[in-house]
Amino acid sequence: MTENRTSRTYQNYIGGVWCDSVSGQLYPVVNPAHNTQVIGQFQTSLPQDADNAISAAGDAARGWASTPAPQRGAILYRALDIMARRAEELARAITLEEGKPIADAAGEVKRAMNIIEYAAGEGRRLFGYTTPSELPDTVAYTVKRPIGVVAIITPWNFPLAIPAWKIAPALVCGNALVYKPASATPLSAVKLVEIFEEAGLPAGVLNLVTGPGASVGNTLVEDERVGGISFTGSTEIGTAITARGSELLKKVQCEMGGKNAAIILNDADLDKAVPGVVQGAFGSTGQRCTATSRAIVEDGIYNEFMETLLAQTKALTIGDGMDASKDVAPLASRDQLDTVLEYIGIGTEEGARLTFGGHQLRGGEFDEGYYVEPTIFTEVKTDMRIAREEIFGPVLCVFRASDLQEAVRISNDVDFGLSSSVYTRDLVQAHEYINTAETGMVHVNAPTLGGEVHMPFGGLGASGTGQREQGTEGFDFFTETISVYIDHSAGAKERSRFI
Repeated sequence: MTENRTSRTYQNYIGGVWCDSVSGQLYPVVNPAHNTQVIGQFQTSLPQDADNAISAAGDAARGWASTPAPQRGAILYRALDIMARRAEELARAITLEEGKPIADAAGEVKRAMNIIEYAAGEGRRLFGYTTPSELPDTVAYTVKRPIGVVAIITPWNFPLAIPAWKIAPALVCGNALVYKPASATPLSAVKLVEIFEEAGLPAGVLNLVTGPGASVGNTLVEDERVGGISFTGSTEIGTAITARGSELLKKVQCEMGGKNAAIILNDADLDKAVPGVVQGAFGSTGQRCTATSRAIVEDGIYNEFMETLLAQTKALTIGDGMDASKDVAPLASRDQLDTVLEYIGIGTEEGARLTFGGHQLRGGEFDEGYYVEPTIFTEVKTDMRIAREEIFGPVLCVFRASDLQEAVRISNDVDFGLSSSVYTRDLVQAHEYINTAETGMVHVNAPTLGGEVHMPFGGLGASGTGQREQGTEGFDFFTETISVYIDHSAGAKERSRFI
């Protein structure tokens, strides 16, 4: 890396070498809490940089695929040890570039470590299976084979954990990668690649290209040498990647948006439900694909729920994510601030009642960052845009429902289907919800947030396409299953005629 007078300059990583973009151009990344603070200058890459990275990955792919999977896992274990040593540094980098509270950033680092640990162990569990053949003297079994060169395209809201949950399984499965992080959060990406480099990953197996998604990302999608694409981001872009990838016969997985609902029934424990909704709606400033953007409350408990919700929301502290005493940090960028404020305006114009917040914060430290108040709308109708579209900010829409069935209908009445939750003491109602909620992840008496690394992550409808991430399913995407038949008889035999 190099230094200049104003901020550090970071490079791409291609073929095991840190290098400048062929463009010779840089772009700055600023701290969302103090937008005059430039935290680094990063490479404005061009399609030629992506092409060079694909070539490097292609050159490395065969050697990496032939490396025994347990040895690949051993490199991930070394990366895990290095990440543990650099955990505080990584958390600070996340907060500096993305803005989230430092406690959330530390949690993200821990999540990335859990993912790498889990993936490393899979180096000894990339099982195929054997099966009896219908023919004598024949062995039939399956093996897993890597895709080859895979493009990893990641968003800005989890700049370490989401890349880790794609890169770690892809590597242990034997793929060579070209990694394109969000242009807004490349610092965490650089540090993650540094960790894998220090762990001994061979040159060309993991390549990093920073810069605009339109040019670099499009090259990764279009290039015939790229066999797979793993993308997390907007539904609009993910849909386009899915369509184009299918035309080019590539393997594609896209994790996209969410409009997640928490249902609170009359028998809910509000000591669980209200903090869960507050955490889900306003934690990480609402910038999670699993954030709680809708609360659907049964009539009998509505008033008590709202009273407690407003009190707990009012008690939240707002400020620089580096201040551990703050609950809510700035939004990640000026564009995101503008988007959230636009949606708040749309909500009021559509006739929803702005019950709490709804304003950009100004004065003092707030003038230096992208701050907006936690916002609660009530009297929301299901056909309003704020009820249907992903806002990706600290905005919660509250609905009333007469019973569980109406609540589930409201919950399902969106294009997205990522995550949802219900709060109830009634196991009958809990199981009815589990069986009727149209989301890929369901929670009972817990927030809509996240999941665990050994469980599949992903949604239905506009929330995702392709195979799930994480869990054992996460390794299925990064491999192809090969069926093997071995005839070990001494002479010719009658074969099946129908295939």
